[in-house]
Amino acid sequence: MEPPHKTEPDLRTRLVDVGVELLAEQGVDALTLREIARRAGVSHGAPRRHFPTHLELLSAIAHRGFTELAGRVTSALGDAAPRTRLRELSRAYLEFAFERPGMYELMFRHDLLESGHLRLRDTSLPLFGVLVELVARVRPDADARAVAGALWANLHGLAQLWRWGSLQLATGSDDFTPLLATVLDAHVGPEAGR
Repeated sequence: MEPPHKTEPDLRTRLVDVGVELLAEQGVDALTLREIARRAGVSHGAPRRHFPTHLELLSAIAHRGFTELAGRVTSALGDAAPRTRLRELSRAYLEFAFERPGMYELMFRHDLLESGHLRLRDTSLPLFGVLVELVARVRPDADARAVAGALWANLHGLAQLWRWGSLQLATGSDDFTPLLATVLDAHVGPEAGR
């Protein structure tokens, strides 16, 4: 009996895999159809059979990132109190941004993506919904969507400034944890017992 063959991913999956790898190596600007096709070992026109536009391929790559981030968030949440879960969600978000900077940048570049067409919103908006739900449980007196939006913007800014080295220079610290605690305190109040 012959051993089972390891099946090669279909071209659509391979193009996304190559795009994810290229993004990790060189960032958003390297994600051209021609380079992805070259690395996948196909003609530069071949991706168009699966992705009629460059934006659709970028959206499929970003979808992979949202799926990964959703997995990290789910793993981080656990069964703790809402304030602790909010801290862990925020930490998972920041760690994703630090570890996967190219993917992180692409995911939130809605100016580059066709998020409605490829259902990116079906992945990204539920993540925001988790944030809104936790904020509502911690701050029932507030407009949870507005507070969650402000918190997300603050986390995004923290991630960006940290990646650029600006916050380390300004604060003299190589630990983002105190900044994260301050951000959370500012938006949802101090953690009990602290």
